[in-house]
Amino acid sequence: MSEEFDLSSFEISMVVRQMEMSDIPEILEMQEACFPGMDPWETEHLVSHLTVFPEGQFVAELDGQIIGSCSSLILNFAEYDDRHTWDDISDNGYITNHNPEGYNLYGIEVMVHPEFRRMKVGERLYEARKELAREMNLKSIIIGGRIPNYHKYSDEMSPREYVNSVAKHRIYDPVLTFQLMNDFTLMRINPNYLPDDKASKRYATLMEWNNIDYRAVSKRHYKTSYPVRICVVQYLMRKISCFDELASQVEYFVNVAADANSDFVVFPEIFTTQLMSFLDEPSASQSVRKISEYTEEYIELFNSLSVRYNVNIIGGSHFVEEENEEIYNISYLFRRDGSIDKQYKIHITPNEKKYWGISAGDSVRVFDTDCGKIAIQVCYDIEFPELARIATEKGANIIFTPFCTEDRQGYLRVRYCAQARAVENQIYTVISGTVGNLPQAVNMDIQYAQSAIFAPSDFEFARDGIVGEANANLETVLIGDVDLEVLKRQRQEGTVKQLKDRRRDIYRVEYFSKNPEQ
Repeated sequence: MSEEFDLSSFEISMVVRQMEMSDIPEILEMQEACFPGMDPWETEHLVSHLTVFPEGQFVAELDGQIIGSCSSLILNFAEYDDRHTWDDISDNGYITNHNPEGYNLYGIEVMVHPEFRRMKVGERLYEARKELAREMNLKSIIIGGRIPNYHKYSDEMSPREYVNSVAKHRIYDPVLTFQLMNDFTLMRINPNYLPDDKASKRYATLMEWNNIDYRAVSKRHYKTSYPVRICVVQYLMRKISCFDELASQVEYFVNVAADANSDFVVFPEIFTTQLMSFLDEPSASQSVRKISEYTEEYIELFNSLSVRYNVNIIGGSHFVEEENEEIYNISYLFRRDGSIDKQYKIHITPNEKKYWGISAGDSVRVFDTDCGKIAIQVCYDIEFPELARIATEKGANIIFTPFCTEDRQGYLRVRYCAQARAVENQIYTVISGTVGNLPQAVNMDIQYAQSAIFAPSDFEFARDGIVGEANANLETVLIGDVDLEVLKRQRQEGTVKQLKDRRRDIYRVEYFSKNPEQ
C-alpha cells in the first residue's frame, strides 16, 4: 500500500479580507509596480481610509503576500457634479466626505500586482465590493474607470468611439473590458478625471453596477434638514455640603434639557471640584485625589440621568485616579442608550500641573451617537488647531468643549479658538463654562464664562457664526439647534471650502496615538 500524500504541503491560501494598518507598506510597494508614472498613495491616504470607512477597504492575499487591493467610500452620488474628478469624489484621496447614510458605494481604486494577473484577483475584489453593497443595502456601486489603451487609438478615435469599440469587443482594454464583463454598465465619460493618467488621456468611464437586492427603506431619504438640539449648561460654582447637593443641581439641568427635547446637554469642565467645598482638604494635590473617590457616584449619576431623561450628556469633566495612580482630567459621554465613552484631556495647563499634578491623555477620539459623530476637546485642547482637524478628518460634525477659566482673558482664548475651529473645519463647536466662585478651593476660587454655540461663517448659518450665547457670568442654560444637513451641503457648495481646498501637496497633519484606548 502506497504512502498517503500529505495534502497540506500542496495547499495554497488565497483570501480576500479587510485591509489592516499593517498592510499599508506592502500596498504602497505594490502600487509602484501597478501604476508606474502615476502619483501613488501616501501613507496618510490609506490611514484615513481605514479610519473613516474600514469596511470598504479590501486586500487579496496569496500565501501571506498581498497581491491586490481596493478602496471605496459611501456617498449620495446625486449630490456630486456630473463632471466630477477623482479628487472631487474622494476628497483628494482621503475619503473624509464618506457618508454612512448614502445610497452608493463608490470605488476609487482597484489594483492587482502585475505578476499575479489572470488569476481572477480583480474579480474577487469586485465580488467583495458587491457583497458589501448587498450587506449594507446600498443601491449601486459606481466607479470611475481608466481606459489605459486609449492612447494607442486617440489619433483616430474619440473617447466615445473607443468605448463603443471596446463594448463591441473590437478592441481590448484591460480595465474597461474587465468592468463590462463584471456587469457594470456605462453611465458617461468624464474628461480630466485623473490628471496624471496619461495612458487614458485623462478620460474615465463612469460605470455602475445595480444591486438588484436593494430594498428601499423609509428612513433612507434625502433630508431637507437634520436638526440637532443642544442644551449648554453655564454652571454656578457654590458651596455645597454633600454629593447629593451636586446631584440635585445636575438633575435639575438635565430635566430642563429634556423638557426642551434636547439631543445633547453639555456641562462644564471640572465642575465636580465643587465637592472641594466640603472635603476640608487644605492640600490642592490631595483634594483632587479625594474628588476622584467620587468617580463611581459621578458615573452612576450621569448614566442613570441620560437614560431616564432620554438625552445624551457630555458630563463636563472629572478628575479620575487610574490604576497607575496618575490623575487624569476626563470628559465622559453618557449616551441615552446607556453606553459610555470618555475623552482624556490631552494638553494640561501650567496651573493643572503646578497645583494638582494632572497627567495628559494621548488620543483624539471621535464618538458615534444617534446624532452623528462628535468629538470632545476639553478647554485648553481647543486652543490647538491640529486636534480639531484630526477630529474632523475622523468624521466629527460637532466638537464639544467643556471649559473652566478664571478671567476674561482666559475665557476669550477658549472662545476665539472655538470660533476659529468652526470656520477652518466647517463644523459646529460648543463651549460650556463655570461661573461663580469657590473661595474654599485652591486654584478654583473665581470663574468667568459666557457659554456659546458656534457655526461656520457663511450665508447658510447664523449671523456672525453664533448660533447662540449665554449672558456672561450668570447661571443659566443656552438651547440652540444646529443642522447637520446644512453643514454637509455647505462643505460641498459653500462660498469657501476650507476642507476641500487644503494644500495637501505642501502641508499635512500627522496623528500618532500612544494609547488608542484613551
